[in-house]
Amino acid sequence: MQGKGAYAIGDTGRGRVEAFPAPPGIAGPGPLMRMCLEGLSPLVAQRAEVLDVLDDLVACGDTATADSARKLRRTLMELEPAVTMIGQVKAGKTSLVNAMVGEPGLLPADVNPWTSVVTSLHVGPGAEKAPWAARFTFFDPEDWDRLTRKGGRIGELAGRSGAAEEAEKIRAQIEAMREKTRRRLGRKFELLLGTSHDYGTLSKDLIERYVCLGDDFVDEEETGAHDEQGRFADITKAADLHLPRPDWPMGLCLRDTPGVNDTFMMREQITMSAIRDSRLCVVVLSAHQALSTVDMALIRMISNVQSREVIIFVNRIDELSDPATQIEEIRASIRTTLKAHHGPHEAQIVFGSAHWAELALMGDLTALDKTAGSVLLSYAEHVARSMERDFGPLDLIWWLSGVPALYTTIWNRITEGAARERLQSVARKAMNLATGLSAAAAADPVHLAASHSGRIDTGAMIEALDRLEHRTMDALGQQLDAALTEAARRLDRSHQNFLERATAALIQHLDIYGEAAPWSYDPAGLRLLLRSGFQVFVRQIRAAGQAAGERAAEEVAGIYARALGRAPDAFRIQPPSLPRMAPPVLIGQTIALDLKGTWWRRWWSRRRGYQAFASEFHKMIEDETQPIVSALKLTHCTPCANQVRAALKAFFDDQRAIFAALETRNPSLADADSSTKTLERAVSRLARFAA
Repeated sequence: MQGKGAYAIGDTGRGRVEAFPAPPGIAGPGPLMRMCLEGLSPLVAQRAEVLDVLDDLVACGDTATADSARKLRRTLMELEPAVTMIGQVKAGKTSLVNAMVGEPGLLPADVNPWTSVVTSLHVGPGAEKAPWAARFTFFDPEDWDRLTRKGGRIGELAGRSGAAEEAEKIRAQIEAMREKTRRRLGRKFELLLGTSHDYGTLSKDLIERYVCLGDDFVDEEETGAHDEQGRFADITKAADLHLPRPDWPMGLCLRDTPGVNDTFMMREQITMSAIRDSRLCVVVLSAHQALSTVDMALIRMISNVQSREVIIFVNRIDELSDPATQIEEIRASIRTTLKAHHGPHEAQIVFGSAHWAELALMGDLTALDKTAGSVLLSYAEHVARSMERDFGPLDLIWWLSGVPALYTTIWNRITEGAARERLQSVARKAMNLATGLSAAAAADPVHLAASHSGRIDTGAMIEALDRLEHRTMDALGQQLDAALTEAARRLDRSHQNFLERATAALIQHLDIYGEAAPWSYDPAGLRLLLRSGFQVFVRQIRAAGQAAGERAAEEVAGIYARALGRAPDAFRIQPPSLPRMAPPVLIGQTIALDLKGTWWRRWWSRRRGYQAFASEFHKMIEDETQPIVSALKLTHCTPCANQVRAALKAFFDDQRAIFAALETRNPSLADADSSTKTLERAVSRLARFAA
């Protein structure tokens, strides 16, 4: 192959394709991983400018101000956005995560079908400072009891619907799981529930003990064994692993979640929780069945996340016969499917192969047979025509794997989202620090001379701030409480309207077709109504929080002006930044109406008479969907309102600390020309980040 990106691949004569040796310094995970960090350059530059200003504040400020500036510096440096990886079982998600951290085989890809572990990989320069290298957290007793005694959500649904056969089948499976766990861990394994195991070092064998499929074992007390594969897998809920990367400019948390093909829906619940707590969601699909029917659960899961926070990675393009032509067909199909099912159809789509990434990291292509090698070569030739950079063999395969492109997309989204929000918050607080630092120099000497002590009356300033805080928080609290009440009414009304429409549709179906023809009803309407109600609520509380913050900032500026004898417009205080509200992903959880096929036909066959159909259907769907509505109020709406309250409370706490520090400043020293100019430059440089 000729032209840019040219490299040589030849048939070895043994039915395999092998790469010629890469140039010195090209092979190895270091250079390949550095390729993935290129998209961080704009963010690193922005962060460096803010850090430089914070260093100036440390140098100019008194002890209290310097401490506050150092705290802001740590806040900026400790940013570690979380990216949750979701997908079907066997989509290659775990292999992709391993490739993304440059550690093929680190996490086991063949996990126990019972296992519901979220594995969080904390990657970056701060990982080496963690108090432990690995922490494995076990299920709480309540979680375990719900699964083992009630069969998870499916068991609960089967019990509500009277599907005794299904419920009994679930109980039998659960009992087998319980007995297997008891044989592995002994009769006192319940004592482990609600606890965790911490380790100072990390190894593949250690990970496999907690998150990997293992054989049945006798009691540890009888054998003395402690390193068996998969020994704790059944009761492990979460794994946190720290991977130090001193050469990374910032930290990143990659969360590998269980698949969504789950008999008991435990994985679905755990995965949705991980998505809610993350800033980005990467949906890993297989190129052969991208967004097939069985992936509708994935679409429901991500449909309540903004398109900008969803990235779709189509894996296993190495298994396509002609990636160059098939990729665009798959892309168009994904867009169409997402749009038809109200998913994030504007999400960016990246194509690649975790298998190719692993080959590049290991520096060996001998695992490719002749057919696979031909596919790789053909696709490489197609891509190289439009490339503007030269690559060695392993570099090019790494590029074709899609991992660098995936990282570029992730960094872009972080720069626009989590990092921008963190920069804005830090910049606003730093600008307020600079205002407080220069306040003594801004004081009118005549005004100070007329005061009782000849100094700034910080006590009076703090008293005024306390009164302002009380008024602001009280008024805001009333607005937030009203918004919560209105949201509850709106969500309840949407829920009841859905139940009435669904039951009416069932009765109409029975009138027309009788009891012999099974019927189905799409719950998408309920999800859309609940999502809309939540979005209205979020807009209301954000507007209330923003208005309260702006009014508070103006009044704080007035407190400065009165205390220092200056005009009201002499000071500009930055209002607090409001936090991002987590997406209501629980709206997408599976409910009874999503369970088509055999399960639904069995429910239908057990009903007799119109009244039984209507009343039992209404009760079952109400019992199934009411927990979603209740959880939306309690675990989403209420925490969002509390976040707004907390942001305003933190603003007042910061201002109180700044006011208190004024008392230790000497106006004559604070009026030094160099310090004043430094602070003016600091405010000017921070202004674009605070906007």
